[in-house]
Amino acid sequence: MEQTNALGRRKAAVARVYLTAGKGNITINDRPLENYFPAETLRYVVNQPFEVTGTAGQFDIKVTICGGGTKGQAEAIRLGISRALCEVDKEAYRPALKAAGFLTRDAREVERKKPGQPGARRRFQFSKR
Repeated sequence: MEQTNALGRRKAAVARVYLTAGKGNITINDRPLENYFPAETLRYVVNQPFEVTGTAGQFDIKVTICGGGTKGQAEAIRLGISRALCEVDKEAYRPALKAAGFLTRDAREVERKKPGQPGARRRFQFSKR
């Protein structure tokens, strides 16, 4: 099997995922998964596509990611892995990933701050006198 690549985005994070057949090693920006995401919950988010499809330990993943925070990066990697798995075998993996909601790009972004206001929606306190 040759290398398969896919792109995952979430908020400001952009992840390029390269999937090859292997033993289940996940490398993010030349660092192992355990070093890049010390929190167990974020490692769980990254590994969700493998658990849903039952392919844990079958593929090696190399990820280059930039932008965003840790949660956004983890979810961007999850989307990238899901898309790469679909390219490998669409009939086998796509229904399970689609049902779990891992193939949908979460389009929610931070609303911009408007001029003359302290935040995106917040107004300065009204003073009658």
